[in-house]
Amino acid sequence: MGNIKTDIEGFTLSLSKFLIEKNRRYGNSALELLEGIKYTPEDGIKIRLVDKLKRVINSDELRKNDIVDIIGYLTLLCICKGFTDLNDMID
Repeated sequence: MGNIKTDIEGFTLSLSKFLIEKNRRYGNSALELLEGIKYTPEDGIKIRLVDKLKRVINSDELRKNDIVDIIGYLTLLCICKGFTDLNDMID
């Protein structure tokens, strides 16, 4: 493991690029639901999170895709809730 600050910065930058590209490919499907869907974007993200968490819990081996998807869904949930500025959490 390298310098933790550099690792965090590199990971979050990579995650940001990944989520932006995935959002482009899927047409913002997590936050802009199809017409007629009966649940909110927040509920949809929570459902996807539960599915991914169950996959991780029941898996014999952690998969990079599942872990990154969970982080991505948590990121989208923060955005959905308006938690886009985390500076107020730093003492």
